[in-house]
Amino acid sequence: MNREHLTPQQIVTELDKYIIGQKEAKKNVAIALRNRWRRMNSPAEIQNEIIPNNILMIGSTGVGKTEIARRLAKLADAPFVKVEASKFTEVGYVGRDVESMVRDLVEQAVGMVKQQKQEEVKQKAIEAVEEIILDALIPPVRKPISEGVGFNLEKNDEVELNERTRERFREKIRNGELDHRKIEIDIKQTISNVGVLGSGIDEVSMMNLQEMLSNFMPTKTKKRKVTIAEAKKILLEEETSKMIDMDEVKEEAIRRAENAGIIFIDEIDKIASSGSKQGPDVSREGVQRDLLPIVEGSSVNTKYGVVKTDHILFIAAGAFHVSKPSDLIPELQGRFPIRVELQALTKDDFYHILKEPRNALTKQYEALLMAEGVELDFEDEALEKIAEIAFQINSEVENIGARRLQTVMSALLNDFLFEIPDTIQPPAKIIVTASMVSEKLNHLVKNKDLSHYIL
Repeated sequence: MNREHLTPQQIVTELDKYIIGQKEAKKNVAIALRNRWRRMNSPAEIQNEIIPNNILMIGSTGVGKTEIARRLAKLADAPFVKVEASKFTEVGYVGRDVESMVRDLVEQAVGMVKQQKQEEVKQKAIEAVEEIILDALIPPVRKPISEGVGFNLEKNDEVELNERTRERFREKIRNGELDHRKIEIDIKQTISNVGVLGSGIDEVSMMNLQEMLSNFMPTKTKKRKVTIAEAKKILLEEETSKMIDMDEVKEEAIRRAENAGIIFIDEIDKIASSGSKQGPDVSREGVQRDLLPIVEGSSVNTKYGVVKTDHILFIAAGAFHVSKPSDLIPELQGRFPIRVELQALTKDDFYHILKEPRNALTKQYEALLMAEGVELDFEDEALEKIAEIAFQINSEVENIGARRLQTVMSALLNDFLFEIPDTIQPPAKIIVTASMVSEKLNHLVKNKDLSHYIL
């Protein structure tokens, strides 16, 4: 499947594998993702004029807001950062500044590009590592310079024997037969004293200074005795780093962050003002005004270079129980033109969440017990009963969405998890029935003081 050419309907189909319901939200993020491909394939003279339609998701906790954004980024193979708006403070106060979200996004992009480049040179690096390990085990014998007068036939035989021996050992290294054997290798170390210079320098300047000084810092090699298994890991990292052009990585990462990056701003309702112009509302409005230029489109300094935020997709989300979207400053509201209201989960939704997604809780628990040699199976009526109880508790106590299923499943299966493998010895099979669910979970519904069951 070519991720770059996914149609909106194909994107929704992929999201359906992990997220139940919320058709409207999925439809809008699918359009936003496809629009990126459309922009990159539009005439060059208008590409920069096409701005993304940022999305504001409105819905209570646990209905799938974060999961939709995270799965979308994974689907697009795009740099993704989740931040909480309530963690930021306005300019002039101690705390994280809003530009840090863009710096975090670029870090993600650099990591992704670096990993991709490492995969490209991995085979070549593995071969180089094998040579280093072989040199430590069986130092190579040099071939005679010429076959003229004084040519040593014995020396030539020695060279051939050495090469055959090295090839045999190469196979053993590849097969892991020598992994426990210890060898001595040289490990490069950079001498750095940058830490003492940190006082009074802002974050970006400090990062740039550290990078600049690290280029001038001398490196020394230290001999270390390690197993061949450890040597493979250490040397592979060193060799791949040598083969990668970091300037190329930085350029590609900035390009990817600018054109494909997704920033998910959670809890945006926590920085909405209630109307008064004093107290905490002043600081909240300050954070909104700091966010505005980033979302509008500005240039942010990072240690990898300047990043333009004009085409980064911003997805904001909030429950908006106390405040409402109109409590945000008008300028910021205008930067999130697509509004999507996510629906509260029904009993039927809970049933499908337990049964259908690839990462369903039932499948997670089945995998956990399978590791112990115990088979876990859920009857359909049992899943319906679990869904009913989760929905009921959410309705009567506090609605925490799909997260309630974790509470319920934990209460249902904790006894089994505790008893395996001592009391319940593998191989064994546990079948979860509707009557078992009722027996183990009815006290959750009857007990009105459920505070200790709330996540």
